[in-house]
Amino acid sequence: MSIGKIAWDDTVLPFQLDASDIRGRVARLDGVLEQVLAQHDYPPVIEALVAEMALLTALIGQTVKLRWKLSLQVRGSGAARLIATDYYGPTDEGAPARIRAYASYDADRLEPEGEGFPQIGDGYFAILIDQGEGMTPYQGITPIAGGSLSACAQTYFAQSEQIPTRFELTYGRSQQPGEDAHWRAGGVMLQHMPKASPHVSGEGGSGEGGLIEPADILANDEGENWSRANILLDTVEQLELIGPSVAPTDLLVRLFHEEQPRVFDAQAITFGCSCSEDKVRQSLSIYSAKDISTMVTPEGTVTADCQFCGAHYVFAPETLGFEAKEPGA
Repeated sequence: MSIGKIAWDDTVLPFQLDASDIRGRVARLDGVLEQVLAQHDYPPVIEALVAEMALLTALIGQTVKLRWKLSLQVRGSGAARLIATDYYGPTDEGAPARIRAYASYDADRLEPEGEGFPQIGDGYFAILIDQGEGMTPYQGITPIAGGSLSACAQTYFAQSEQIPTRFELTYGRSQQPGEDAHWRAGGVMLQHMPKASPHVSGEGGSGEGGLIEPADILANDEGENWSRANILLDTVEQLELIGPSVAPTDLLVRLFHEEQPRVFDAQAITFGCSCSEDKVRQSLSIYSAKDISTMVTPEGTVTADCQFCGAHYVFAPETLGFEAKEPGA
């Protein structure tokens, strides 16, 4: 592995296009994505959906001033029932952000060789922001639409935030000579920051099912800037997004040199889960001893598994619930 590659693995690089009032992010997920998917044994079609969702989460999470957690969720009526990701903001200056993900699917209905997005079916795409204890969580929901998870995220920002947003992503298993195949993902996020509060007609937007599109939000001059940046982004190649030979800064210069790109400090990303024995005990503290007794296994214990990281917890039933016999349980 080259030193240059290490410099931008598992990072999100913020940037701004000074000539266009557009901000953005370049993300590369390599080892992190491999760790996220290694926690599970998903079919490739589900792995691809989780990879796309994790990449979106890294890009979106870095745009939010987080005290705690941002979550993305997709729930649908199809075989791919649920895809959930969490992004935990850095706990200290210079610390990495943490990301985790999992999926739930119906193996009997899943088409292993089929496209992933259509197998979500009807449902919703949600972004949830939880700033921690004492703060009211925020939740925004938009319908599944557009043909990809990226399109769902774009619709969310147009519909719920009225901010034109574009994602260009690629992901998959990659293999370098002499190395094992592993997951790599890369992407660019663009957002046009309006100079004033946008006005959108109460009749809805011009998108699918009346959803709002960027053209419904932007004024003429802003629309020209947005269109120009999108045309430039259309020229990006997959290997530029995930390949180890193109640094994010070089990519920005290649794509947007006339738009005066300016970069900021990159944010490191790592795999991380927030589960713990204490949190499991706390979640079970609402149950009585009678309720806990219904959870006891034939071995005489109560068990719990983390859906994100696979951690397995085993408890003595008398130590659980609000009638626990041991202090601190």
